[in-house]
This record gives sequence, C-alpha cells and structure tokens, in this order.
Amino acid sequence: MMLKKICGSMALVSLLFSCSSDKDSDSMDSSPSAIIGTWDATELVIDNTTASDDAKFGKQILDFLTDKDCYIITLQFNEDLTAEASNAANFVEVNATATGLDVPCPTESDSESSTYTFDGSVVSIVDMNGDTINVDVRIQGDIMTVDAADLEIPNFVDSGEFIFRKR
Repeated sequence: MMLKKICGSMALVSLLFSCSSDKDSDSMDSSPSAIIGTWDATELVIDNTTASDDAKFGKQILDFLTDKDCYIITLQFNEDLTAEASNAANFVEVNATATGLDVPCPTESDSESSTYTFDGSVVSIVDMNGDTINVDVRIQGDIMTVDAADLEIPNFVDSGEFIFRKR
C-alpha cells in the first residue's frame, strides 16, 4: 500500500520535474529543450539511517525493477507543453517464492495527461483538479533530480531525491 502511494507520488513528481533545470551551475541545463523527451524514474536516493521503513521498501522495489529494465513511472514531455505520465505503481505485485521475494514488471499502468510551463528552474504543472503545482528541479545531461520532501507526498515525509533518466 505504501509502495503504491510512493510510486504514485513519484509520477506526480515526475510531471512536476518535467520542464525545469537549474541555472546555478554550469553543468546544469536550463534550456527549455532540456526537458523534452521521455524520462524514467530510476532511483530514490534516501538516507538509510533516518529513512522510514516504507521509504526503504519503496527504494528497494524501485531498485529491483530498474535493474530489470522495468520502469514503473515514465514521463513524456512534448514541445507543445503537454505531458503524459504513465504510472504502473498500482499494478506492482510482490510475490513470495521458495528463494525469496519476486517482483515482476507490471504489464499495466495508469496514464494521465497534463500541461506544464518551465521558467528555467521551476516546473509548473496543472494537476487533474486544475491546481498549479510548482516544483524545483535540476537537469544535468540526461539526469533529472527533484527533492522528495518538496513534493508533499502523502505518508512520505522522508528527505531524499527522486532521480529520472532520459531515454
């Protein structure tokens, strides 16, 4: 249940990340075209000494699936400022086997369309309720990073960063 909430939140976060980059560093890309393309959630970076058990479990599941080239959250940002999010978190199954736990790659996902704007460091996304959500993001090459605490994910108050990799 917690994994689904974390993964669902990651999808929202992904949409929020979609258009932004930082100008604070020469290695950061703040051009509007930096966000265009398909992004896969590949990692949740947390402090294992202070993170909750739910955050640790969510990280383990995400790491396990990513190692199998299975991406449960995918974001597509288009030049026309539309975005598509695909989230398979609601379809993740954890199976107990004789050799341990197995997590098969989900074959189904939920999809959502939205619009976004980008000002060089903040992505503003209009959610399903018509509310605008602003999130600071950093894009460096093919890596997009966002602070997990800034996302206001229900039941997830741990600090950490979500990492997305551009295809």
